[in-house]
Amino acid sequence: MEFRTYSSPHLPVSESVPVMMQRVLLALIPGITCSIWIFGWGILINILLAAVTAIVAEAGMLMLRRRPLKPVLLDGSALLTGVLLALAIPPLTPWWIPVIGSLFAIVIAKQLYGGLGYNPFNPAMAGYVVLLVSFPLELTLWSPAGESLALRDTLALVFSGELPTGQTWDALTMATPLDLIKTRLGLSETLTEIRGGPLFGSFAGAGWEWINFWFLLGGLWLLQQKVIQWQIPVGMLGGLFVIALVFYAINPDIYSSPLFHLFSGAAMLGAFFIATDPVSASTTPRGRIYYAVGIGLLTYIIRTWGGYPEGISFAVLLMNMAAPTIDYYTRPRVYGHDGAP
Repeated sequence: MEFRTYSSPHLPVSESVPVMMQRVLLALIPGITCSIWIFGWGILINILLAAVTAIVAEAGMLMLRRRPLKPVLLDGSALLTGVLLALAIPPLTPWWIPVIGSLFAIVIAKQLYGGLGYNPFNPAMAGYVVLLVSFPLELTLWSPAGESLALRDTLALVFSGELPTGQTWDALTMATPLDLIKTRLGLSETLTEIRGGPLFGSFAGAGWEWINFWFLLGGLWLLQQKVIQWQIPVGMLGGLFVIALVFYAINPDIYSSPLFHLFSGAAMLGAFFIATDPVSASTTPRGRIYYAVGIGLLTYIIRTWGGYPEGISFAVLLMNMAAPTIDYYTRPRVYGHDGAP
């Protein structure tokens, strides 16, 4: 009797890149829905512009490199990059902002390094930082929470710059809670005086509390599905919480509470969806903790003493640079050896 033999691997592959990307995108839906509800249709427009640009740019670069299109375009990585970039962009920015950011993320930060698996930096954060440094004014166009424009007015504003009748930019946009605190602390006001306005909710920014809550739920589902490992979100949020608690205990009139930092800005999005990028993050179990704690500490430092109100993107990119060194010094001990090589 003749038996058919098969080459390795003999164990079935339970996970694949497309499946992982699909689950991450699915986990983002609650937070995206809440963001649209609070900040309006501009969030959805940014997502569509950035996602379509990312996919087209990916296809163009693959053709230039003479690589097959279908397996790469269908893995969902370009789509996820566009979505994550768009979630960091204010809802009333001109249409070319998400387009430029997405082009940089895919062409420069991803494909010029060799594509998925070779990029040393998180593409979405690289694209966002380029936008933040190059177009700081456009990156401040956040709507007041719960006071978004109608879809028609949003489309006219995003694509033609046409303001609704009788409206001004000052009436349509407002500083984020993180930005307002940084600005007014520089004017020698206390947090008690600052947090009396409509921008603040129970313990964090109004609206931002709910957005971070839904991203937290999506992230916990990813942990339950074992799409991501616990070390990075726990390490990042733990590092941010501890350093915020220390300074809050020293002087609560100047330093915001740990809960404020955890539920404002992009803290939950960064911890569960950005810092956990399997390509640019640390890969060893112990290294992931060091990597994530570093992001949490840097985020607090930039938010508190840096020139930008939000520090997630810069912190992630800085720790992306450190990830190879962290992995080198935290390699697990090889069986039969006294210590790690």
